[in-house]
Amino acid sequence: MAVKIRLQRYGAKKKPFYRVVASESRSPRDGRFLEIIGTYDPLTDNVNVDAEKIEKWLSNGAKPTDTVKSLFKKYKVLDK
Repeated sequence: MAVKIRLQRYGAKKKPFYRVVASESRSPRDGRFLEIIGTYDPLTDNVNVDAEKIEKWLSNGAKPTDTVKSLFKKYKVLDK
């Protein structure tokens, strides 16, 4: 089972809101997920994530998508 850390879209048309979730790579974008890790609001540039959960999933072999990886770099989520 390959696990990805990716965005799951919520919100209305032209007012997106995203959850950062850990899910299987084969499940659909808005489908089943394993755990909610945080949220991202692109309209206000607000990112709320649980760093402990991210580190746990990354240590278990989860791979972040390119978009999530760039969000983590931009907002300095994983400063080591």
